Amino acid sequence: MKFIALHSRGGNYLVVASNVAWLRAAENGQTQIGIVGGQPLLVAGSMDEIVAQLTEVPPVVV
Repeated sequence: MKFIALHSRGGNYLVVASNVAWLRAAENGQTQIGIVGGQPLLVAGSMDEIVAQLTEVPPVVV
């Protein structure tokens, strides 16, 4: 399971990357994130910034 740290103006979230269903641009440089089985989250950052966090490959530990 891959957790992503997302920041918002009301607090911070740890989101499981595989549970993100959709992204929608919101006002004031924010993005809404649809979560499978839950309510959308409003987080700081553009859709491109959020996608970069979601698709970042973690380092392999040997």
